[in-house]
Amino acid sequence: MGHMAAIFNQTGRNLKQTWGTQIMTLFTVSLSVLIFSFFFLVYLNIMRGGEKLQDDLRIIVYLDNEIVPAMQAQMEKKIREFTTVEKVVYISKDQAFKRLEGQLGADRDVLAGLGSDFLPPSIEVYPQKNLSSLTQIKELSEYLATLPGTSKVQYGQSWLERFGYFTKLLRLIVLSSGGLLILTTTFIVSYTIRLTVAARHDELEALRLLGAHSFYIQGPLILEGLLQGLLGSLFGLILLYSLYQWITTRFSGPGFLNFLDFTFFSPLISVLILLTGTLLCVGGSLLSIRKALRI
Repeated sequence: MGHMAAIFNQTGRNLKQTWGTQIMTLFTVSLSVLIFSFFFLVYLNIMRGGEKLQDDLRIIVYLDNEIVPAMQAQMEKKIREFTTVEKVVYISKDQAFKRLEGQLGADRDVLAGLGSDFLPPSIEVYPQKNLSSLTQIKELSEYLATLPGTSKVQYGQSWLERFGYFTKLLRLIVLSSGGLLILTTTFIVSYTIRLTVAARHDELEALRLLGAHSFYIQGPLILEGLLQGLLGSLFGLILLYSLYQWITTRFSGPGFLNFLDFTFFSPLISVLILLTGTLLCVGGSLLSIRKALRI
């Protein structure tokens, strides 16, 4: 118990002696965690929004003419033989006309006097929810275009391609900011610990010659790195949450954020980010200690 008290006391003295450097280290760790967490939060919400949009994803096969029920069953069989899909729905001209009237609502008068003949019949194919690869959707679309009586296939190709490119770019940014977090936290904490070791070099050398236990010498330095990682990561998450609250409050109401159902990290992810930042700083401390003290 006395050893632990001595370690805590020495840690407090180390922090006081290098308080300026400690503040800069804390700021750097917090900023690194904030940058990484921000892009990671955006990425998770974008992917969650993509999963919601995928529920409504459908490939529409426009037909030249109406087809009889037997032909409908045959077409569905061919589609399901090609790949597994959620469902296949045939939409006749009359059904398409009624759907259009419902979409127009109060403006349905523009259809007065028009019949359903100007609308083509279609088959709506709903891919499986795990059919998220753009390549797979393209392959299914190309196959549907070869079915007899098909005049056009539509599935929002340009939108899906843009969304795919955007998520790839965002994933790259998240990985880059994660690498930045690892490098900055490890380097800055290692540098700070080296300053502490340099300031106490004679004292630490004397303790080692007197036979002091390695943990008694290293303990305050490891605890210093742990506090920097824990507090820095915590402040970074607090700053991110404050930014999240400001954005959601300022841009509340109908809009992009509500469309995505923008939410903050779950408690589990928050704890994992906190632990990761702390462990990186402890790792930086250990690396610096071994190089500086050769213990």
